[in-house]
Amino acid sequence: MSNTAIKAASLDEIELDPAPIRPEWILDGAPVARCRQWSDSSDGTTSAMVWDCTAGRFRWYFGGDEIVHIIEGEVIVSGDGAPERTLRPGDAALFRAGTWATWHVPRYVRKHAICRDSLPAAITLPLKVTKKAARFANRLLDRFGHRIPGYASGEHLTFALVGAIVL
Repeated sequence: MSNTAIKAASLDEIELDPAPIRPEWILDGAPVARCRQWSDSSDGTTSAMVWDCTAGRFRWYFGGDEIVHIIEGEVIVSGDGAPERTLRPGDAALFRAGTWATWHVPRYVRKHAICRDSLPAAITLPLKVTKKAARFANRLLDRFGHRIPGYASGEHLTFALVGAIVL
């Protein structure tokens, strides 16, 4: 995939390739799935794809976070500890990494999906710490910013403070 500034697609016109559902995941029927990736992020952790499936019921494991937007048809989804939900055109849902969901496709469903691979804890922990430090710095600035020269005039120091905390 090229790294152009903007990549656009007509999701209805993307031709899909066979993407069989693992036989041991199928609970009922003979669902036939197809898929095509049409874009990915510069760092390779996130991809955009179109997927469709015929009638059937199956379990699905999400190895990474996946946001789906239903384009056509409908699917009834449920997950461990989550109530059953019918998704129709215009509906969106997030399926978290490391979870299972049951998909019941009554007739047909076509979705657009944004899939993000999970990153190792060695990478995500520093990101979480940095975000938490930024929120803390913002709370401090909101509370005590009036005492910092230049802050009241709009010269925000949040990133400088976070940089100092992280370094």
